[in-house]
Amino acid sequence: MSLIKQLWLAIIALLLLSFVGSLAVSIASSRHYIEQAVRIKNEDTATALALSMSQLDKDLVTLELLVAAQFDTGYYQQITLRDTDGSVLIERSANEYTGDVPAWFRQLIAFDVPSGVATIQDGWRQFGTLELESQHSFAYASLWRSTLELAAWFLLAGAISLAIATMVVRGIKHPLSRVVAQAQDISARRFTTIKEPRTLELRQVTQAMNVLSANVHQMLTQESHKLDELRRHLQHDRVTGALNRDVFMGKFAAQLSSDDARATGMLVMVRVQALETLNEQLGHATTDGLLRTLVSQLGQLDGEAPEPVVGRLNGSDFILLLPHADDVEQLSQHVTKALADVSATAPVAVYLPTAIVPYAPHDERGTLLATLDDALAQAESLSTHKQIVIRHRERVSLYSSHAEWRAELAAAIHAGPELAYFPVIDAQGEILHYECPARLKLAGEWQTAGIFIPWITRFDMESALDLAVVKKALTNLNTDLKPVGVNLSAASITNTQFVNELRALLEAQPSLAKQLCFEVPATLSTHAIGSLRGLCAALRPLGCTFGIEHVGAEFTKLADLHDVGLAYLKMDNSLIHHINTSTNQQTIVRGMATLCHSLGIQVIGEGVADNEELMCLFLVGVDGATGPGVRQPV
Repeated sequence: MSLIKQLWLAIIALLLLSFVGSLAVSIASSRHYIEQAVRIKNEDTATALALSMSQLDKDLVTLELLVAAQFDTGYYQQITLRDTDGSVLIERSANEYTGDVPAWFRQLIAFDVPSGVATIQDGWRQFGTLELESQHSFAYASLWRSTLELAAWFLLAGAISLAIATMVVRGIKHPLSRVVAQAQDISARRFTTIKEPRTLELRQVTQAMNVLSANVHQMLTQESHKLDELRRHLQHDRVTGALNRDVFMGKFAAQLSSDDARATGMLVMVRVQALETLNEQLGHATTDGLLRTLVSQLGQLDGEAPEPVVGRLNGSDFILLLPHADDVEQLSQHVTKALADVSATAPVAVYLPTAIVPYAPHDERGTLLATLDDALAQAESLSTHKQIVIRHRERVSLYSSHAEWRAELAAAIHAGPELAYFPVIDAQGEILHYECPARLKLAGEWQTAGIFIPWITRFDMESALDLAVVKKALTNLNTDLKPVGVNLSAASITNTQFVNELRALLEAQPSLAKQLCFEVPATLSTHAIGSLRGLCAALRPLGCTFGIEHVGAEFTKLADLHDVGLAYLKMDNSLIHHINTSTNQQTIVRGMATLCHSLGIQVIGEGVADNEELMCLFLVGVDGATGPGVRQPV
């Protein structure tokens, strides 16, 4: 039985006990008072009547008239005159009860009042004895009326007391419900904090749980930063902070092979010309400062990523990866300004030949790097101060204008997307769920997300596409009930209208909603994290699960997501690529998995290329895997 029910039972029992006890005491005291009053009345009346008879002639007719006159007042049950030997001379009696008092009440009260007895004298001798008994009907009626009035007052007081008790219980229930919800969140490893209630005992419990949540948040923050420091130590150049060559190449390969908008962008390669001469002229410390400034300026060219992908290929060559970038002329202007800022910090002339090359899905990494090297060699040969060479490439665009792109995308979304199914398996080969990236029919063919997502983002159509994908997933679940993972963009989860429509859609099909896993990108802003927290709270009662995909450097945000209730986290394929041959990557992934498991979050590796990577992932503690090297079990 719940505490609230026990509290209500205690309140009701206390009110009933007070009502019944007070009513019983009141009736008993009133009954005693009435009995005393009637007894005195019987004695006084009998004495007065006997005195009157003693002064009259002892004619029976006269005495009978006097008795009849007294009896006819209606206040007497019986008047009897007996002679000295006990014989009845005169007797008047009435019915035992007259009135509308219930019989059960009369039986419960049952007045016990002795008759009034007085002696009648005839001179100096005794003439007889007079016995008088009052009528109890009026006493019953009076006590019944006072009992009803008292009961009515108690009922009114009880109703007022229950109303006050309701307010008190409600005041206790609300903070208690928050404490219970917080306890349930903590049991589910969602370490939430709540406002401390005013009730002393609940405040003490809440303080303890809030401290626990705060400690967990602090622990996650510290461990995440330690893991990030380890990652930086193992993956970054110690002088400039840029990524090592192997790490950058892994990230670049992962971008090219991805099936989303990250597979399109720009590469910027900068060479510090005559680096050895600069070392001799400026000294190692000043030269290192110059290189750090260069890496910082290159990183600022990417204002979207929390950690720009800047790599150091060798002593003098630096490379920047810019996903989603598509305006090469604008990028060239930004690069020119950034390099000018770098040159301005040096006390001597610094030459920074630069090459810019766009990349697209499924380009060959070797071909792109060769193009960069060729363009960089051409930039070095330029005699002008601006040593930037851009290698344009002919992009095969599906449509020739923005208006045509917008119209075709709207039509494709209205017609409905298709979903591709890629299995996510655990160490035993069982299916955890299926990744379901969207496909849109454009230019007569089903196109992958890498083709249309940049345009969807440019036209702010993410919410429409995500809602269409969810509807398609629900339609497919009607015929094939298997858990599916659906991507939601950051723009969608911050869109209130989208969240309301999504909730209404899932509430209409609650049995299918339990099979949906919603995945959001790891590159979430603080505002988007707050929106994700609200979305999870709204959809979790329907049985939906939530995860984050493409987690790499953003792992440090895990401390901000400790109260969201994530079911899983997918590590970016740049961390998984060739993990079986890299001890450093194994150390980082093992640390991430351990920290996630402490919060009850499953860890899944993306982009697994072969069986060696798959086996290595499970050995370092990862719970699931997906990618080209993962096959659906038979």
